[in-house]
Amino acid sequence: MDNVNLNALTENAARLGMRIQETFSEHTRDLSITRGGASIFDMPDDKVKNIGKQLDSSSDREKLDAMKRLIALISKGRDVSNYFPQVVKNVASQNLEIRKLVYIYLLRYAEHEPDLALLSINTFQKDLADPSPLIRAMALRVLSGIKVPMICGLVVLAIKKCAADLSPYVRKAAALAIPKAFQLDAAQQPALISVITTLLRDRSPLSIGSAIVAFEFVCPTRLDLLHQQYRRLCKILIDVDEWGQVYLLNLLLKYARTMLPKPTVSQHGESMEEEVDADLQLLLVSSEPLFQSKNPAVVLAVVRVFYYAGPPSSTSKIVNPLLRIMHVSREVERVVLAYLLIISRAHPQLFSTQYQRFLVRTDDPSQVKRDKIKVMLNLCDVDNHQPLLREFIDCAEDVDDVVVGDSIHAVGRCARVVPSCTPQCLSALMIMIKSRHDIVVSNAVLVLKALIQNQLLVDASAPVASQSPRSIISLLARRIDDIKHPQARACVLWLVGQYSAAPGVSTVVEGVADWAPDVLRKICKSFNAEGPLVRLQALTLAAKLFLLSPTDQRLGLLCRHVLSLGRYDLNYDVRDRTRMLNSLLIGVSPTINGGEKEEQGGVILRREQVIKVLFDGKASIIEESEETFGHHSIPIGTLGIVTGKAALGDSILPEWLEGGIDPLLRQNEEDALSVAPPPQAISSAGSTAPRALGSAGVTPIVLTPTGSSTPVREAKETWRDLDKFYASDDDKKGSESSLEEESEEDWEEDNDAHESEGSRDNTADDESSEEDEQEGADGSSAKIQQ
Repeated sequence: MDNVNLNALTENAARLGMRIQETFSEHTRDLSITRGGASIFDMPDDKVKNIGKQLDSSSDREKLDAMKRLIALISKGRDVSNYFPQVVKNVASQNLEIRKLVYIYLLRYAEHEPDLALLSINTFQKDLADPSPLIRAMALRVLSGIKVPMICGLVVLAIKKCAADLSPYVRKAAALAIPKAFQLDAAQQPALISVITTLLRDRSPLSIGSAIVAFEFVCPTRLDLLHQQYRRLCKILIDVDEWGQVYLLNLLLKYARTMLPKPTVSQHGESMEEEVDADLQLLLVSSEPLFQSKNPAVVLAVVRVFYYAGPPSSTSKIVNPLLRIMHVSREVERVVLAYLLIISRAHPQLFSTQYQRFLVRTDDPSQVKRDKIKVMLNLCDVDNHQPLLREFIDCAEDVDDVVVGDSIHAVGRCARVVPSCTPQCLSALMIMIKSRHDIVVSNAVLVLKALIQNQLLVDASAPVASQSPRSIISLLARRIDDIKHPQARACVLWLVGQYSAAPGVSTVVEGVADWAPDVLRKICKSFNAEGPLVRLQALTLAAKLFLLSPTDQRLGLLCRHVLSLGRYDLNYDVRDRTRMLNSLLIGVSPTINGGEKEEQGGVILRREQVIKVLFDGKASIIEESEETFGHHSIPIGTLGIVTGKAALGDSILPEWLEGGIDPLLRQNEEDALSVAPPPQAISSAGSTAPRALGSAGVTPIVLTPTGSSTPVREAKETWRDLDKFYASDDDKKGSESSLEEESEEDWEEDNDAHESEGSRDNTADDESSEEDEQEGADGSSAKIQQ
C-alpha cells in the first residue's frame, strides 16, 4: 500500500514539474517577445514555415505569436497573402489581441482576396454589435475595405448603424468608411448624404473632422447642408483634432466666400470703416486661437482663411505665425516660403521690416535660397534696399549656378525698383563681368543690357557710376572673347549694333564707333561655330554697321561675307533672316548680294527708311516674367504653389458672393432658444383689475424695473491701479448704503400704510364677525323654540 501511494505521489510530482516548466517557458517567451521586439523582425526561415501550423493550433498563444510574425513580415514588405484562409478562420477568436491582429491583416489583404473575405461577412456583422468600440470600428473598416460591389448595400447599412453608435470612435470610423462606399458604388450617394448630414450634427469633436472629409469626397458642392451647422462648427473648431481642423477650415472658407457677404471698406472723412458680416466675424474669431497651434498645417490653413476671407485690417495677424513656423523644419520652411512669395507680392509692407528673417544661409537647399531671394526682392524698397543689395551681391558667389543667376538678376531689379541705387548696381555688375566664372559673366551681361538700355532711354549723356553707358558698351565689346554664354554674346552684339552710331567722333570708319567694326571682324571668324541666337545677331550687326557707313569698302566686304555665310546656313531661321536683310539693303547697295545687280521685285526702301526699320522701335525693355519670381495666379493652400504647376487635387477658391444669403437660414434650434422673447414688465401704473391666480391660460409675469424690457448687467471694468480699485469699491459701498437707507425708509412708510389699512380691515372684519355671531345665535334660538 505504501508503494502504491509513493508511486502516485511521484507521478503527480513529475506532472506538476512538467506543467510548471511549460508555464515558465511560455511566460519567458512572451517576456522575450515584448521586450525584444527585434527578434520578431529577424526571424529565421524555419520559424516562417511554422506560421501555418501555429495558426491552426488550438493554443491562443501560438496563434498570437503567428499573427505577430505575420504583421512583422507585412511591415517589412513581404507578401504573406498565402496565409489568408488560415487567418480568416481566426476572425471569430475569443482573444481580443488575436482579433485585432486578424483585422489588421484583413485590412491589408481583403482587397486582394475578396472571395475569401466574403466568407467572414457574418462575423463582421456580428462584431458590429460587440461591446468593445475598438472591435466595432475595426469590423466596419474591414467590411468597407472589401471592394466587392455586391455587398455595397450591406456596407451602407453598417455605416448607418455605426453612424448612430454611442462611441465617437465608431462614428469616426463610419465617416471614414463613407468615401470607400461611394467609390465602390456611386449610386448610393443619396443614402450616404443623409448619413453625412447626421454626422455633421454630431456633438463630439472627434468625428467632425472625418465627417468633413466624407463631405468633401461625396458632395463637395452641397454647401446648403452646412447652413444650420455653420455657427456650431465655428464654435467647436478649436476642439477638433489637428488634421480635422485643416479640412474644416478649408470647408468653412469655401462656405464663407460662397454664402456670406464680402467685407467692405468705406471711407468716412479721414477714417476708414470696415463692414464685416457677423457670421464671418465668428469664423475669424474662432480660428484666430489656432495661430498658436503646434501643427504647421493648421497655422497655414488659418493664414489662408484670414488672407482670403478677412478684412484688410486683419491681414497683419498672419505675419508672426508664418515667421514662427518657418524654422520648424526644412520641409515646412519650403512651403512657408511659397506662401510668402504670394503674400509679400500683394502686401510687401507686412514683411518689409522683417527682411533679416529671409537672409540666405550657407546650408540652405538650392530651392530655399532661390525663394528667399525672390521674397527679399518683393520686400525691396527705399528704406531697406542697401542691405538687400549687399545680400544679393554676396549670393552671386554661391556655388549653385541657378542661385547665382537669380541673385544677379535681383541686382538688376533692385536698380529698377529703386532708381537711386542704379550707380551702385552698375558698379557691382562691372566687377562681375571680370569674374573667372562664365555663369557670373553671362548673367551680368544680360542684366547690364537692360540697365544700359534703360539709362540710354532716360538720358544718353548722363554719366552713370563714373562711366557713360557707351563706355560700358565699349568695355563689353572689347571683352567679347571672354564671354562664352550664347545669350550673353548675343546681348553684346545687339548693344554694339544698336548704339554704335558715332557721327563726327569715329576715327576708323566714318559714322561708326571705333570698337564696333572689330567686333564684327571677330564674329566673322567664328560664325559657323556660334549658336543660332548669336548668328542671328551677327547678321543684324552687319546690316546695321553697313547702313551707318555704306561707302566704307572694308565694312561692305565684311557685311557681304556675313550675309553669304547666312544664306547657306543649316538653320532655316538664319536663312530667313539673311533673305530679309538682303531685301532691305538692296536699295542701299544693289550689289549687296555678290557684286552683280539683280532685279528686285516689290518696293525698294531708301537708306533712311531701312534705318528706321532696323534701329527704331527697339526701345522697349522686356521685363522678367512674373513666373520667374513666383506663381501669383495659383492660390495659396494648394500644391501648385510649391511645384509651380497646377495639381489635380488643388481646390478652386470660389469668388465672393457680394450680397450673401439670408442669415436666417443659418439659425438653428439652439439659436432660436438662446434668443428668447423679452420678459413682460409691469409697473404700479398698470390696470387695477384683479386676476385669478389659478385661472387657466395666464402666463407667468417676470417683475422687472419699469422702462426696461430686459435686465442690464454692469460691464466688467478692467483695473490697472489698486488705489482706484479700492476707491471705486468705497464709492460703490457708499452708494449701496444710501440706497439701502432709502429702501428702508420706503419700506417703513409702506409698512405704516399697510398697518393702517390692516387695522381698518381688522375692525371691519370684527364688526362683520360680531354681526354673523349675533345672527347665528338668533337663528339657533329660533330653532330651539320650534
